[in-house]
Amino acid sequence: MSEETATLGGGCFWCLEAVFKDLRGVTWVMSGYAGGHVPNPDYYSVCSGKTGHAEVVQVKFDTDELSYADLLRVFFAIHDPTTLNRQGNDVGTQYRSAIYAHSDAQAATAASVMKEIADAKIWGPAALVTELAPFAVFYEAEPEHHDYFARNPYTGYCQVVVAPKVAKFRKQFTSRLKRA
Repeated sequence: MSEETATLGGGCFWCLEAVFKDLRGVTWVMSGYAGGHVPNPDYYSVCSGKTGHAEVVQVKFDTDELSYADLLRVFFAIHDPTTLNRQGNDVGTQYRSAIYAHSDAQAATAASVMKEIADAKIWGPAALVTELAPFAVFYEAEPEHHDYFARNPYTGYCQVVVAPKVAKFRKQFTSRLKRA
């Protein structure tokens, strides 16, 4: 097994975590924070918008089963990369679309996939606003955010926001789902 790490922000980390946990080839997913300027942020400081961090997931995946490009194609299918600092009703810089590349190769692949997504006009004529930056540091989210959707599937937010994204992913990427 050859393992690689990706760090991605696409709105609420609960949504991304729930989707990537179902994706074949993914070996580990953790919600957290990246891209800011304050060391050791917590959820409330990130939500204030004053730390500069985005809610992100860090994903470890087996490159023998899942390429970084295919991981990014799923990422771009499950969030709107054309809305600056927002996903649906979640508004603020912490909800920005972001790719934090762990290597020059990841940055090149991300740029290529972003061009592919933009050229295909998957999200219509609007331009992609996804931030592409070098990875610096990842701060793990507090334990109450780990596996949030799996532990709280019937909360209002999970029913209205997370569950539809998971359902869309499962329908669109049926062949890429982990087998139970």
